[in-house]
Amino acid sequence: MRIATTIFLTDETITPTRLARELEQRGFAGLYLPEHTHIPVERATPYPVGGELPPEYGRTLDPFVALGQAAAVTRRLRLGTGITLIAQHDPIVLAKQVATLDHLSGGRFTLGVGFGWNVEEAADHGVDWRRRRELGRDRMALMRALWSAEPAAYEGEFGSVRASHAHPKPVQKPRGPVVGPRTLVGGAAGPKLFAHISEYADGWMPIGGRGLGETLPALRAVWAEAGRDPGALQVVPSAVQPTPGKLAHYAELGIEEVVLQLPPGDEREVLRTLDAYERYLPGGDAGAGAGTDTGGGASAAV
Repeated sequence: MRIATTIFLTDETITPTRLARELEQRGFAGLYLPEHTHIPVERATPYPVGGELPPEYGRTLDPFVALGQAAAVTRRLRLGTGITLIAQHDPIVLAKQVATLDHLSGGRFTLGVGFGWNVEEAADHGVDWRRRRELGRDRMALMRALWSAEPAAYEGEFGSVRASHAHPKPVQKPRGPVVGPRTLVGGAAGPKLFAHISEYADGWMPIGGRGLGETLPALRAVWAEAGRDPGALQVVPSAVQPTPGKLAHYAELGIEEVVLQLPPGDEREVLRTLDAYERYLPGGDAGAGAGTDTGGGASAAV
């Protein structure tokens, strides 16, 4: 099992370059970063896990800039967003950012996409909250047109693009209906989410991974009905607080990558947490119960 990490990197935490070097040297598989452009002060939307919204939500670094720094100082570490708020982006600009990062990193990028929880943040981007999922689906289709090997036009409900020369292309090759980098969709289990995953993604990035024993069969059924290869589905639990038993359970479900939550702390705090997490790496004293590496990916809301 591959053990990756996620963290709210901010202007007050460990730096992207320091963290990326440490992760690669220690044998962690990847680094996923969340996204929030801003947090409106006058916010009616409650924090999904309850209580006060932690201050790091309003201080997050831009994930693409931070991951670009991480790519520049590593060779093997996989890099990803966990997640990109797809509806809040201009898809033509985002397609260029994604393709550039995948190109410069040698195909190490994973595009995690989601639909968000903060109504006020999305509204400032002009997003109709009731239609954010349809908007996200449209954004993905437009980006796939720009990532296609030959110029392809796209005319959608929310946006369009003429057949265009758009390089660089993502390094990762098309697989089934998926064009572009490895793509995972985040969100709570349900028919609408599973339909999105089966239409344009490589798999699911659930937060925490609770209840996977019940929800995975439903996702696999929708995936099969869409004509997707059963062996190609990837499920990557994120923001996980690990225990040996939890990782062993994921391995029994066939999960090959888990993303552990790091604290949004300074260098000392983050490195201390990495020290504790090393036991879960393949070969660590808890790694035997977490499955094997087949080469196949705190805060409970992003």
